[in-house]
Amino acid sequence: MRAAEGFFRKPQPTDRRRHNQPVGGPISVEPRINDRIRVPEVRLVGPGGEQVGIVRIEDALRLAEEADLDLVEVAPMARPPVAKLMDYGKFKYESAVKAREARKNQTQTVIKEMKLRPKIDKHDYETKKGHVVRFLKEGDKVKITIMFRGREQSRPEMGARLLQRLADDVADLGYVESTPKLDGRNMIMVLGPHKKKAEFKADRAARAAGASAESAESADPASAAPSN
Repeated sequence: MRAAEGFFRKPQPTDRRRHNQPVGGPISVEPRINDRIRVPEVRLVGPGGEQVGIVRIEDALRLAEEADLDLVEVAPMARPPVAKLMDYGKFKYESAVKAREARKNQTQTVIKEMKLRPKIDKHDYETKKGHVVRFLKEGDKVKITIMFRGREQSRPEMGARLLQRLADDVADLGYVESTPKLDGRNMIMVLGPHKKKAEFKADRAARAAGASAESAESADPASAAPSN
């Protein structure tokens, strides 16, 4: 019975720390500052970027305290690590502001869509083309979709000719980024702009600034008065 009891013995719980359990806390992405820097010496950089040289950590901390600044480890993998004297709170604030401005100035790629029928009439075609022209001028990509219905599905060449016509009509503003291909009952082509979104925004800002300057000049009575 002892052997049988041993064979059917209930498994003992294992140490969870050795199985799928993280050991310690999360890895910090913040640089080490002041007394958190646990090295005997650092290559010290002054607040203005000047090279002080290799100093003991005690001397670096003393210089930071005397200057009412923080000692920040900026290159921990260097030998010895590089530390800089700075106002760390101000540094973090300015870094956050720069990151926010960078995100604000990023231009996201926008894909507009225009849907056409293979047997579109001339007026509708010109209207749709006008929208495509505007999108390309503004630096946006345009996805052109030809929608087939009924027997039109057996005539894909009609859609291909229409897409080629549109691409030729707007060739001065955009190019065929993705050639026509069938997708179920539709045929799709993507046009890309020659002018990037950032260039369009810069041109628009320049035109607005020029118009504002002209308005201010025309409103100034002194500039309109004839000289003697």
